[in-house]
Amino acid sequence: MPATEQGTAEGDAGQVTVADVLAAQARLRRFLPPTPLHHAERFGTWLKLENLQRTGSYKVRGALNALLAGRERGDLRPVICASAGNHAQGVAWAAHRLGVQAITVMPFGAPANKIAGVSHWGATVRQHGENYDEAWAFAVALADRHGYRFLSAFDDADVIAGQGTVGLELAPHAPDVVIVPIGGGGLASGVGLALRSQGVRIVGAQVEGVDSMARVLRGDLQSIAPLPSLADGVRVRVPGFLTRRLCAALLDDVVIVREAELRETLVRLALEENLIAEGAGALALAAGRRVAGRRKFAVVSGGNIDATVLASLLNEIRPRAPRKPRRRRPETLRAPAVNLTPAPAVMPPSSPSPLHAAVPAFEETSA
Repeated sequence: MPATEQGTAEGDAGQVTVADVLAAQARLRRFLPPTPLHHAERFGTWLKLENLQRTGSYKVRGALNALLAGRERGDLRPVICASAGNHAQGVAWAAHRLGVQAITVMPFGAPANKIAGVSHWGATVRQHGENYDEAWAFAVALADRHGYRFLSAFDDADVIAGQGTVGLELAPHAPDVVIVPIGGGGLASGVGLALRSQGVRIVGAQVEGVDSMARVLRGDLQSIAPLPSLADGVRVRVPGFLTRRLCAALLDDVVIVREAELRETLVRLALEENLIAEGAGALALAAGRRVAGRRKFAVVSGGNIDATVLASLLNEIRPRAPRKPRRRRPETLRAPAVNLTPAPAVMPPSSPSPLHAAVPAFEETSA
């Protein structure tokens, strides 16, 4: 994030609370059904499948909540954003549903499938710059010139609240730890707000060389360009100011994953779990092997991977065979308690013989 965005984010992002996340859930309910869970038994982890979300990523939650909240406040301006792909698709879909004009600025080199996804929903695509920072500067300049509403991909209270609805959907399943990928920190902040008060540990995941949030939380404020990575969706140079404050207060740890681990995890997801994830989408699961917990949940944040990239990975990488499973109690989702009350034995009226006595039955009653 350029220095100018830092001041803008700090001044305009505002504060966000658990109440904002609950309000976001109420807004989004009629547009976005909850995404499913999948138990990846070989990984020992439950997966929250945001790769099956509208537009293939959790980002649509924050974008839609921001537009709905803005409409409630009477802000009907056209919206503009800068994004490498998923946020732009979320903004485009939300704007299409609400009849709002949307402009997305994407850097040259953004994945072709994500550019096509934005265009499909009718948003205007402007390509500018070689990286997110240059695209951001151009988008902010256009917003200032034309009076558009600039919508940050992560450092915005409405966006963070929308991303937090992922955590609210996990809460009924009693996780003890939830692992989330971190780029700018919007998802981690929102999930932390939703779950931390319930005693759930929140662990962030970043890639080696693409770890700006982890460095900021350690006190290293130096701006370093992120290295190239399969996880293009989290390649953020400087995390948000609102999100860094929230992550400092809400995260229990940040795990750094090697690029080779990320690539192998993505391939294993495809071959062993029949799930397609993009690089950032496989990041939380890759970090999961270093996180202890009886009921671990990892957020598969997106599935918008370029077909040629996926084909190349499947051709090049041969995952190691998983270890043989240990004997353990089957992992199941928490369900409402059921009382089994024995019913009294009933003798058939036509025969007094005890040989004809009915076998005791059980009545199922809700607790």
